[in-house]
Amino acid sequence: MKHSHQWHDPRWTEVLCGQMTDRERLGLPNSYVEFSLSKAVAAAYGGLLGIGVDELHQLFVSPGAALAERIACGDLLGLAGDRRLVTHLPEMMEIAGGEIEIGLPAADVDQVLEDFSGLGLDRSWIQKECPRHKINIPAYRIAKYPVTHQEYRDFLLATGYPELPSSWNFRQFPQALANHPVYTISPVAVEAYIAWLVKTTGRKFRLPSEAEWEWAAAGAEAREFPWGAGFDPGRANTAETGLMRSTPVGAFVDGASPFGLMDMAGNVEEYVADNYAAYPGGEFVADHLIQIHGEYRVARGGSFARFRDLARTRRRHGHNPRSATYAMGFRLAESI
Repeated sequence: MKHSHQWHDPRWTEVLCGQMTDRERLGLPNSYVEFSLSKAVAAAYGGLLGIGVDELHQLFVSPGAALAERIACGDLLGLAGDRRLVTHLPEMMEIAGGEIEIGLPAADVDQVLEDFSGLGLDRSWIQKECPRHKINIPAYRIAKYPVTHQEYRDFLLATGYPELPSSWNFRQFPQALANHPVYTISPVAVEAYIAWLVKTTGRKFRLPSEAEWEWAAAGAEAREFPWGAGFDPGRANTAETGLMRSTPVGAFVDGASPFGLMDMAGNVEEYVADNYAAYPGGEFVADHLIQIHGEYRVARGGSFARFRDLARTRRRHGHNPRSATYAMGFRLAESI
């Protein structure tokens, strides 16, 4: 996969689907605006300086910590060493198998378009989610967090693999982002990482299928977002939060999925195992991604640089090489 080399900041430029700018999507003027969460995170650093690593860990997992304080605390843990993250022993959540149901009822397409009418969505993008259908899956495990920069660095050092994330400025490991999800890597690099981890641990790690990912995010309640109905910028790191950067994995604790998985909405987009194909009984949609790629790997979950519609649990999308705002990462699954 080729990465975009558009080094200008495209976040506030016109998008391919229409003439609406991203600033207009957020309801912002053309002048500079500071978001309240960004200011709160910056203010929180001062109160955390000098705190030991043990205290940072305790504060990060404390249910009483404010979101801005938790993000600042997590950033400092990334610098000091986040012991939640062990490359060869990722924290996995076990999910029972059986008959599950995924996808969107065709009758709900109009409602989705109405609910997200300010974002310039194309009807075909939502039609890819149809129809809602049943599928049988075996029991599996899926990682609580997406794979981080630190874990990917361990892989690079162990193997000498040549693909570095294009988000690593000057090809240097971003120590300040060690416990943030790794992003701007190709599906080929993702598979290489997983093959190395399988060989090293003897475990059956892999990417989750689309069905496994959606079920882990939405559960039996078919939640629109991992936490439930209705978007809340305090539960997911999307463009609406105004951070426009990744955050430490697990910082948005109120955005947990029914199975306790973190960051399944926002932060970075997550490749799954499947290339795009129509669901059983559904219509194949030859949208802009098909026109660009011919065939493409599906990604789920949205990111810090994309809008809330991509954070919906049913949304099927993928990498657009024409935009530098696609932060592509991944999450491990494991066969039992």
